[in-house]
Amino acid sequence: MNKHITNVAPRNNFYQGMEQKLVNKITNPGCRRILAIYLFIVALIALPVSLHAKDLPDFTDLVEQHGQAVVNISTIQTQQIDANHFLPEFPNIPEDSPFYEFFRRHMQPFSGPRKYESRSLGSGFIISKDGYILTNAHVVESANEIKVRLTDKREFGAKVIGADRKTDVALLKIDADDLPVVTQGNPDQLKVGEWVVAIGAPFGFENTVTAGIVSAKGRSLAQESYVPFIQTDVAINPGNSGGPLFNMKGEVVGINSQIYSRTGGFMGLSFAIPIDVAMEIANQLKAFGKISRGRIGVMIQEMTDELAESFSLDKSRGALVASIEKNGPADKAGIKIRDVILKFDGKNIDTSSDLPRIVGNTKPGTKVPVEVWRNGSIKKLTVTVEEMPGDDGAITQKQGKSSDVTSKLGLALRELTISEKNQLGVDNGLLVEEVYDGIARNADVRPGDIILGFNNQDVNSVKQFNKLLDNAKKGRNIALLIRRGDVTTFITMKIDE
Repeated sequence: MNKHITNVAPRNNFYQGMEQKLVNKITNPGCRRILAIYLFIVALIALPVSLHAKDLPDFTDLVEQHGQAVVNISTIQTQQIDANHFLPEFPNIPEDSPFYEFFRRHMQPFSGPRKYESRSLGSGFIISKDGYILTNAHVVESANEIKVRLTDKREFGAKVIGADRKTDVALLKIDADDLPVVTQGNPDQLKVGEWVVAIGAPFGFENTVTAGIVSAKGRSLAQESYVPFIQTDVAINPGNSGGPLFNMKGEVVGINSQIYSRTGGFMGLSFAIPIDVAMEIANQLKAFGKISRGRIGVMIQEMTDELAESFSLDKSRGALVASIEKNGPADKAGIKIRDVILKFDGKNIDTSSDLPRIVGNTKPGTKVPVEVWRNGSIKKLTVTVEEMPGDDGAITQKQGKSSDVTSKLGLALRELTISEKNQLGVDNGLLVEEVYDGIARNADVRPGDIILGFNNQDVNSVKQFNKLLDNAKKGRNIALLIRRGDVTTFITMKIDE
């Protein structure tokens, strides 16, 4: 026992000696610096993950509180296509040829029209408890049937209140109450570089959350004159269209609308319609069923540094007037070719793309102050804004389910909506949605035609049309007054026995 103890004692003395040497070295200034750096690195590695991530955004509360107001939208579009149009012609070969039977079997043309259904997916969000929903116009365009699916798995059929191609905004309505709604934010307060979140159904994957930052504001895109887009790097893909873009307060600041892509998928460039622009469109659609835009009757072009120098302008800004509509609002106000419009209604025109948006959002009939640069000085004028005629931006839903098929003529008809009547400038009429085999098809009545009259009577309803048709004498000709595009003409056809 004693021997065992004495063998251990020298080992303890050895460690004590090593400790003393370490203490002596630590007193050396160089060693102390090295030790301090070592301890600092160890402390960083030992920091909890939560401290590393404390500055990163947490989206969980945002999604839980506001994600329930996001909906998935599915549409069905029915098209009638003549199958013969897509088939190769039967070759002109003799019946005794060995190849005749082969071509007869495999190239036998189909007869008559065929129906094809196409389906698409999109997103949207609820803006009122009684079921009004915002989405993109291209999501619901040409749809015969629209279904809205909530996060609680309930499904509703939706009606298009109105839609506008020029801003790509559509307003839908479902028959429901006490729904969760989004909170509207202020896009003007968005800052480039701040975090934003998108919720939607990319490629059909419901309730998908993606995040990124605001890349730029006020972007102008080709063929899009009425929207100052918000550019982000949020992952947006097909199916996200129409979904909301949230700021970190949980407020909707935009509608995800477009992506820049060479492949059809996300490439880091996404564009959203500012929510204030979208809500202005939605309010007009809800109140009037159409969009009223202003115009002043000018053609403009972008200012360049070279043009600015030639016009003695301090920098490249404004919209250069290239042509003027004779007796139009601008002409009456005294605006001339080569004028550079610098301000409209007190708003600066920094680029030419600003002018159409500002003029379009001005209420027709309003007298607006305009500042133009002419001959080296600013000239102040007043222009009275007129309403843009023949605005083709409106979209209405195809009501395929509610069409009444007139079997005698082979037509599927429905009554025009108020917005369609206003758009077409008519007081009555029936829309031809489909033309099946029958008398009307042979008479060249086409889908999209508007039936305004039957013989000498105006047509106001499908019920009235059917009654007039039932009373028509068999074997006699009837005349339908048809509106096709900008042309109105009579088409005659004979009622079969």
